[in-house]
Amino acid sequence: MFAVTGHQIRQKFLDYFGERGHRAVRSSPLVPANDPTLLFTNAGMNQFKDIFLGLEKRDYNRAATSQKCVRAGGKHNDLENVGYTRRHHTFFEMLGNFSFGDYFKRDAIGFAWELVTRDYGLAKDRLYVTVFREDDEAEELWQKVAGVPKSRIFRLDEKDNFWQMGETGPCGPCSELHYDLGPEGAEPGREKEEFPLDGGGRFVEIWNLVFMQFDRSSEGKLTPLPRPSIDTGMGLERLAAILQGKLTNYESDLLFPIVERGAELFGKPYGEDPKVSVALRIAADHARATAFLINDGVLPSNLGRGFVLRKIMRRAMRNARMIGVEEPFLYKLTGFVAELMRQPYPELMESAQRVARVVKDEEHRYATTFQVAEKVFQDEAKAASGGLLPGPAAFKLYDTYGLALDEMQEMARERGLTVDLEGFEAALEQQRTRARASWKGAEKAQVAPAYQALLEGGRTRFLGYDTLTSESTITGLLNESKQAVTELAAGANGEVVLDQTPFYAETGGQVGDTGTLSRGGVKVAQVENTYPALPGLSVHKVKALETLKVGDRVACEVTPDLRVSTMRNHTATHLLHAALRNVLGTHVKQAGSVVEPSRLRFDFTHYAAMDGDELAEVERLANEQILHNIGVHTDVMPIDEAIKTGAMALFGEKYGEKVRVLSLGDCSRALGGGTAVSRTGDIGLCKVLSKWSISGGVGRIDAVAGEGARGE
Repeated sequence: MFAVTGHQIRQKFLDYFGERGHRAVRSSPLVPANDPTLLFTNAGMNQFKDIFLGLEKRDYNRAATSQKCVRAGGKHNDLENVGYTRRHHTFFEMLGNFSFGDYFKRDAIGFAWELVTRDYGLAKDRLYVTVFREDDEAEELWQKVAGVPKSRIFRLDEKDNFWQMGETGPCGPCSELHYDLGPEGAEPGREKEEFPLDGGGRFVEIWNLVFMQFDRSSEGKLTPLPRPSIDTGMGLERLAAILQGKLTNYESDLLFPIVERGAELFGKPYGEDPKVSVALRIAADHARATAFLINDGVLPSNLGRGFVLRKIMRRAMRNARMIGVEEPFLYKLTGFVAELMRQPYPELMESAQRVARVVKDEEHRYATTFQVAEKVFQDEAKAASGGLLPGPAAFKLYDTYGLALDEMQEMARERGLTVDLEGFEAALEQQRTRARASWKGAEKAQVAPAYQALLEGGRTRFLGYDTLTSESTITGLLNESKQAVTELAAGANGEVVLDQTPFYAETGGQVGDTGTLSRGGVKVAQVENTYPALPGLSVHKVKALETLKVGDRVACEVTPDLRVSTMRNHTATHLLHAALRNVLGTHVKQAGSVVEPSRLRFDFTHYAAMDGDELAEVERLANEQILHNIGVHTDVMPIDEAIKTGAMALFGEKYGEKVRVLSLGDCSRALGGGTAVSRTGDIGLCKVLSKWSISGGVGRIDAVAGEGARGE
């Protein structure tokens, strides 16, 4: 049916750049790790943001990805257009190649042109280029390197061809490649509109090349970056539609099989009734977003990411019900999505059963909610005066009770009413303004400049897996205002950076170590906490007992009892995870954790509350593995290799290219940087204290291991 498949297009992209020295990097999750400024991962560059900001370094300077993205809330919101246009989606994949201070415009343009014209075979005379109005260099390179005639290169303003990460920071001009679908690609009556003013869909943007070459100050001044970089993004769905000869993404093989499956479930064909076709496109897109979001740990709720997911799901349900479909269907479509996408994303098959259960529960909940919405509508209709349903009342029905505006208008017409659209839109815009204020996706929390300077001087070497003591050199000091100083006076609070340290920096749910710094046998500082200020830079929060100076040699000692207790509790979380999967099923995944010396908390995915017998069996299995005194082993390996061995990635963790794998015999194998005991017998005892559901599909266990378990 399709000469080239979406999966082949994706792989060809990664192979092309792999042959040119790019590291193929796995797609990051849709929930950005350690980045509360982003609602969802919405672009390929998200996982490289700290590299572009100079806050993180990796062992490669060229990368290529196919990044899964969602744009359905906050600043980047395409939800209202999805299903009605040819190319809007909530979930999509972004193909991208990146240069971190390596190649720049000439190579980026050369790579893009060669790939699309030679490897993908797009006709050169159908490609158009835009550049930033002041970017003479890019225009010249498109002509010299790619041979694009000047007549097909257009200069546009900042709105279209200048990119920036936030109000300040890295930014630069960009250049876009557009493909001409021909007159048949234009909307009826708009065939004569020309590029770049075309509004009829004939010219499709396929690839955006960002030339990151400036640093914007708070005053708006642009300073050239010492190492200009490249960040590109090409829509996989758009490219697939073009290469497969389709005018809409929904008819490509990445989406049309889902549309067809939806048509079977609805009992209504695609392409005959416009309302049915819209509902099927919405169902196909939203089923993809739902399957991937729930797989990545998002669950429907009334807050944050869960609220956006619920809106996506209910939008699919509403539109299906408006064409007469009342039986649950979305849970079946998410299972079909898992099958369709199992080649690039095999993890979807592992979570398919759990996803279906969560979705089916939500479909039943929605059916019940609509009955409530209908009653509230009737009450509001009776109270309406002048034949008008007030805007605030209409918005309450839409936002609180999930009643679609189309449904509302239809129900109003049946009672001789009209909906106050102006008042409704005003209330809707107020909500959008609040959402934008809550989620500023392009912004990044400010990091003290002193940290960046210290990281440039060298990464902190962590010794704490093997020892609780070390001889180290103070490479940096900061006062309470996080300003770099050369010395910290006795009695002062501040922060110490060491060249190497046995202190574990708080991450992955495990608390940071405490302890002391000594000089000549005399304690000179009390370490109250340790945390990562930047990836690769550990910072020790201290109370100075004597004057500390940069360059001092100090003896470091972690508080042994607290560290050992933390290690017991951390290792116990792995045993509990394994026991939960044994008792409840392999769909169980970690959804968060807290590991302290005094306790542990483990959140996990599951679709039903646990009963007392299940909880007792989980505790029994965990202690059985403790009694077996299994050896605990760690290995460091590339992340792709680790995943292939069956190691489980943990929720909310940000992983580099090399990862640490913690293995407890055949019982458990997971990625994680936390500290662990040498043998499970060192834990002594694990006691589950309580359990309760914290949200739909997520349970929580509180427990304690070691000495703390004896008193329970």
